[in-house]
Amino acid sequence: MRDVRTTSPNGATQRTEGRGRVDPDLRDYGTAAPEQPYEDNPQHLPDEMKRRMLEAGVMLDESDGRSGTFIQVDQTPVHVSHAQDGVELMAVRDALQKYDWLSDYWWRVVDAGADDYTTSVDRANANGYFMRALPGQKTVLPLQACLYLGTEGLAQNVHNIIIAEEDSELHIITGCTTGPHTESGFHLGVSEFYVRKGAKLTFTMIHNWHPGIAVRPRTGVIVEEGATFLNNYVIMQPVQDLQTNPRVWCVGRGATARLNSVIAGHPGGKIDVGSRVYLEAPEARTEIISRAIVNGGEIIARGYIEGSAADVKGHLECRGLILTDGGVIHAVPELRGTVAGIDLYHEAAVGKIAEEEVQYLMARGLTRDEAASTIVRGFLHVDIEGLPDALNAELQSAIESSEKDLM
Repeated sequence: MRDVRTTSPNGATQRTEGRGRVDPDLRDYGTAAPEQPYEDNPQHLPDEMKRRMLEAGVMLDESDGRSGTFIQVDQTPVHVSHAQDGVELMAVRDALQKYDWLSDYWWRVVDAGADDYTTSVDRANANGYFMRALPGQKTVLPLQACLYLGTEGLAQNVHNIIIAEEDSELHIITGCTTGPHTESGFHLGVSEFYVRKGAKLTFTMIHNWHPGIAVRPRTGVIVEEGATFLNNYVIMQPVQDLQTNPRVWCVGRGATARLNSVIAGHPGGKIDVGSRVYLEAPEARTEIISRAIVNGGEIIARGYIEGSAADVKGHLECRGLILTDGGVIHAVPELRGTVAGIDLYHEAAVGKIAEEEVQYLMARGLTRDEAASTIVRGFLHVDIEGLPDALNAELQSAIESSEKDLM
């Protein structure tokens, strides 16, 4: 992959170097897909489709605690509904027609020319979702979205815009998945987040792909004064090739960003996941926590924190667990400070299940498999500060439901 240069929201230049890997070729995938019919009631979607969505954390039963639902199948939004005042949810193309000012947010925090994948999304005039909490409004229940890839060999293009206005609170769960018989495809997803002064935005992403799918999310986030961005990313199922590196700019005094990821690697898969946070305002804070576990394949767990203002603090933690020979974990923690008075530190470790821990649990009545499973479950648990109890329970459920396949 060639070197990519982009410009941050405040005009600073950043550089990300490719690592020489052979990326999937977009020319191997089509972009045309059948137009999907709109469905007022998502319960009427095919049972197999609903099952796959549920495995990605998207619940279509109205009693399951969501304040709104967006579903896109291939390139077409097929369902949009919400039931809370002060919160907007619609297809992003409809939002661009409704609001002239929204064009100022379009390709503002992700560069359309950053790489071949963002260029593809730009040229495709992609659809996606628009979510917005109005000033001072707080979501009682989370909004949810599903991006579903159902056509064999398709390159799905998606562009999302999410805005939490001043002093608002917005919780989102997004599940990305494929059809049960979709064996190859490419998901290209651009997401731009804007967390305004005093707002809080919680975003939980669960990926549930097929072993033949390639995935390239591209994410940018601006966090303003006194605002909080909390991001949780989970991928426990096999995927062919996934590479993502969300970038967050904390541009207001006291802005906070916390990014947590739980990643499982499987035989034949390549996963390159990282987070980059730029602390550009006094008293900004960030925490990046990564848990990676492999029973085959390769995981690169990256983390980067840059402090360029006084009294900023950053903590970066990358931990990996190798279950079997043949699995590879490469932890890449980076810190960069450019001024005095900053506090940045990191921890990184890659290891195996300790035999003494297994023996300790077996002495208390567990089988070897049960002991190993218990250790893995504890390793994958991330205590996420500020995550509502209900969302935390769903997140842990998504991890635990995949654990038996991993073991």
